[in-house]
Amino acid sequence: MILFPNAKINIGLNVTGRRPDGYHNLETIFYPINIKDALEVVASDKLSFTSSGLEIPGRIEDNLCIKGYHMLKEDFDLPPVNIHLHKNIPIGAGLGGGSADAAFFIRLMNEQFNLCLTNDEMTGYARRLGADCAFFIENKPVFAFEKGDEFETVKLDLSAYKIVLVMPDIHISTSEAFGGIKPTPVKDSLLELITEPISEWKKHIKNDFETSIFKSHIEIRGVKAALYEAGAIYASMSGSGASVFGIFAETPDLGLLESENEVFYL
Repeated sequence: MILFPNAKINIGLNVTGRRPDGYHNLETIFYPINIKDALEVVASDKLSFTSSGLEIPGRIEDNLCIKGYHMLKEDFDLPPVNIHLHKNIPIGAGLGGGSADAAFFIRLMNEQFNLCLTNDEMTGYARRLGADCAFFIENKPVFAFEKGDEFETVKLDLSAYKIVLVMPDIHISTSEAFGGIKPTPVKDSLLELITEPISEWKKHIKNDFETSIFKSHIEIRGVKAALYEAGAIYASMSGSGASVFGIFAETPDLGLLESENEVFYL
């Protein structure tokens, strides 16, 4: 059985405070986009994980799909499985690819082995694997708050626009991103700002990570500027970077960006 985990972008991201558990409180809008991995699970003689496509850093035992298997195994009589992941979503990009893989793994296991889990129950498992994993169970636009794992549905449909995502040849680690953050309470919540016309977003909706990341990686700042020069209605870094997306009325000509970056037309 195969599923196709998709990426997400963050429209706005405010880091509002530090938490006693070591996480940060934040608010953001998660919006699913059509960049996808491929995830296959088949029953096997032993638990194993293989991958193709982009190279996945780290130890296999730390992969969220493997952790997800052991988590579910505590509650269900599961056979060993072979997990194969074809990685296409850029890594270290602020697109939630690893979180998507983990959530879709839970969904796939639920379907393939008739675990009879509800969406709420799968969301509960996904929260245990990572702050934004839970988003990918429902996989629809939400206002996310607390650690990024509490959600409120928002009516947001960008299908009439052209979204372009640009991935520079840069990897931003979570520690680097949060190292430059100074949490600040917000005056106007994204839950309200997202209802404004997209033409107004540039004035009011920001990503707190951009301030420090743009100082240390001028190439990323340059990508955002280039998207606006190409006619973007709104452009922003996604999550903690390094990807940058632009929302356009029509498909733009980004030939200059394509020469040094990976460009996805969505």
